[in-house]
Amino acid sequence: MSVVRAGRVLVVEDEVTLARVVEKYLRKFGLEVSVCHDGADAVEAVRAFTPDVLVLDLGLPGLDGIEVCRRVRTFSDCHVLMLTARDDEVDKVVGLSVGADDYMTKPFSQRELLARVQARLRRIHQLDSAPRAEPTSSDRTVTIGDLVVDRAARQVHVDGEPVPFTRIEFDLLTALAEHPLQVLSRRQLVDMIWNAQWNGDEHLVDVHIGRIRKKLNDPAAAPRFIHTARGVGYRIGDGR
Repeated sequence: MSVVRAGRVLVVEDEVTLARVVEKYLRKFGLEVSVCHDGADAVEAVRAFTPDVLVLDLGLPGLDGIEVCRRVRTFSDCHVLMLTARDDEVDKVVGLSVGADDYMTKPFSQRELLARVQARLRRIHQLDSAPRAEPTSSDRTVTIGDLVVDRAARQVHVDGEPVPFTRIEFDLLTALAEHPLQVLSRRQLVDMIWNAQWNGDEHLVDVHIGRIRKKLNDPAAAPRFIHTARGVGYRIGDGR
């Protein structure tokens, strides 16, 4: 495998041997890696190291991974890949609901971990290297009623007020906004936002959509913007 770009990865894992193995493996592919072993140190390490990707174990001493993620999300939009020792749907949902972007269940393949990290770095690289030509207003923004998505500035406004989004949330909302009135399946959204090789539970899309809806004040029972196509996926705009 070749590295997309020399990104920064923070590995937070209390199993010291596993952390060292992961660190060594990621460094072999040219990544800049930092490691810590408990939750309190993890929050400070995110501030100091400013990683592109945070590989975060759920079961940490002190602050657990859930609380670390909750705190990190108050100041960072780094990609959070959460590790859980149990194939437990509750763990996954709770982790995603507090701001994690992706998850892997232990034991995991180091090759798959690298692929997930590289996929995210590829997305970041594409955004950073995108042409900075003067976009027209129509190219730059997508407007759905009172929702305005500024793709160039990566900003969202609802009713004229700015709404903060993580990178994954923004990318997911933009994918829907760029296909108004079109139903996108969970699989399509996974392929667009994560990568085509991602083989986890596609229902992680539902959790992220729930977070987006909450920020937009867009309840599923009476949606203003994002509509559910039951059993399939989501569309933006009511199509009526």
